[in-house]
Amino acid sequence: MKKIIEKYNVPGPRYTSYPTVPFWKHNPLDLNDWTQSISRNHSHFKTDELSLYIHLPYCESLCTFCGCHKRITKNHAVEGPYIDAVIKEWELYRKHFDFEPVIKELHFGGGTPTFFAPDQLVRLLQAIFGKDSVDPRITELGFEAHPNNTTEEHLEKLYNFGFRRLSLGIQDYSQTVQMAINRIQPFENVKTVHELAKSMGYNSISHDLVFGLPKQRMADIEDTVQKTLLLRPDRISLYSYAHVPWIKGNGQRGFDESDLPQDNEKRALYERAKESLETEGYIEIGMDHFALPHDSLAKAFKAKNLHRNFMGYTTQNTNFLLGLGMSAISDSWFGFAQNEKVTEKYIEVVNSGTIPVFRGHILNDVDLEIRKYILDLMCHFETTLDEHSEHQALHEEIVNRLSEMIKDKLVVVDGNKITVTEEGIAFVRNCCMAFDQDLANTQQRDNMFSKTV
Repeated sequence: MKKIIEKYNVPGPRYTSYPTVPFWKHNPLDLNDWTQSISRNHSHFKTDELSLYIHLPYCESLCTFCGCHKRITKNHAVEGPYIDAVIKEWELYRKHFDFEPVIKELHFGGGTPTFFAPDQLVRLLQAIFGKDSVDPRITELGFEAHPNNTTEEHLEKLYNFGFRRLSLGIQDYSQTVQMAINRIQPFENVKTVHELAKSMGYNSISHDLVFGLPKQRMADIEDTVQKTLLLRPDRISLYSYAHVPWIKGNGQRGFDESDLPQDNEKRALYERAKESLETEGYIEIGMDHFALPHDSLAKAFKAKNLHRNFMGYTTQNTNFLLGLGMSAISDSWFGFAQNEKVTEKYIEVVNSGTIPVFRGHILNDVDLEIRKYILDLMCHFETTLDEHSEHQALHEEIVNRLSEMIKDKLVVVDGNKITVTEEGIAFVRNCCMAFDQDLANTQQRDNMFSKTV
């Protein structure tokens, strides 16, 4: 395994989209092209359903491991104007829709959503839905939370509105690691929020852990997983730390390069965590995710109807994800669009009466076909090449690019079916790279993506 890891641990996309963001063709993106792609989605899929992601970018302090778009401030006077802008953006989209949207899923991401006062979050929700609460059996609502500033009022008011999913950012419980990444939160803080949420009736609580963090050692990951198992969350995300300081600047330079676990050492952290989780009944789902058998994510994985979008893995396959807020990304299946990445600029554009997208991509026929294959691989570790496709020569190229992975027994090709083996799951991103036409046509990857393992 050591030689295999060294061979395949190369820069590569995480494939939350295809084409991936660095290869999007339109900057700026024509707003008319984008809204037409939404109309095409509605006419093609013949459904009014959509998923809604709302980006809430503010944090009171900077976590130096974070690669998200955020704004650091302790000034909570920013809450009101930002919420106003998100509501206005939703209203701008409503004017462009030629249908009455049915929201099947809503997720608050960040930043730190619990930076915002509970009443501000509820005000936003009431404006989006036009009502004081929603039925959680019909609409899945979830939010990310920092254990240090998530209050009982946050949990209670969001639960009363209809939220049943909660994702707690943990990363690692080691004080040494926490100091290195400037994310200080004792286990007792997490335990308090977790147990309070559970007692209220939240039925899908997730803990986000990260492996490969600076100064993180085997004893740290073992202790973090054991503490996590004491609380037994329904879901666990075990993310690989993405070291991309050339993209995120000095925010990821709060430590030395020598502090980062490398290659085999880093992968060993994941394997040890995986072994402990599976021993306790967790099922590995897609890439970097685990869930208990009763959780809807595990059921969707077993039924092969799991979906993946910019919010991560989801059970709601709506084929239309609308992102609201600074830097949020939308996906109409036929196109992608990203909002302005500077908070003030985002608010300014929205207040001028314009949907605040600044870049994106409209997919062509080849994009759409490759997108489906990559989505299948990321969700189910297998895909079947379309025998009726007009791009059979492309299929031959893909299989040829997979030759090394086939030889290393990481991938099996049987006719048109391509399957990632159990040994190959750690390298599913590498498998997807063989399908990636943009990546095949570029020589420069080092300063574009984090490493795959």
